[in-house]
Amino acid sequence: MSQALLTGLSRTTRPRSMVRRFLALDAVVTGANGLAYAAASGPLGEFLGIERGLLFELGLFLTVYAVGVGLLASRPQPPARGVRAVVCMNLLWAVLSVVALAGRLDPTTAGAVWTLLQAGTVAGFAALQWAALRAATR
Repeated sequence: MSQALLTGLSRTTRPRSMVRRFLALDAVVTGANGLAYAAASGPLGEFLGIERGLLFELGLFLTVYAVGVGLLASRPQPPARGVRAVVCMNLLWAVLSVVALAGRLDPTTAGAVWTLLQAGTVAGFAALQWAALRAATR
């Protein structure tokens, strides 16, 4: 990913700030998603065609994960090891979402579209975080 693209997306030219901003964006989006899943697991589960209990548990997991990512983003210089862990977790989430869609889940059309959209979004976060980390460690 080019430095110009990263600069434009993060609205800063400082690589460490890019890392922090992409982590913070991830934390906010993931946290909102997790809270929605946990708080409205019944109606969302029905709409998406995903079992209420599974959606609730995913919501709790995502909320806790978002707090961890947010804490990492709040550090003046997030450690590279922590950022790499977030990148790996995001990639794992994206892959497992597609695998679950192909095998375990039987969602509604809206649920299938949502699962693919959120997998793509999470993979996008991983790519941005990885590129920003590489820029920061040069």
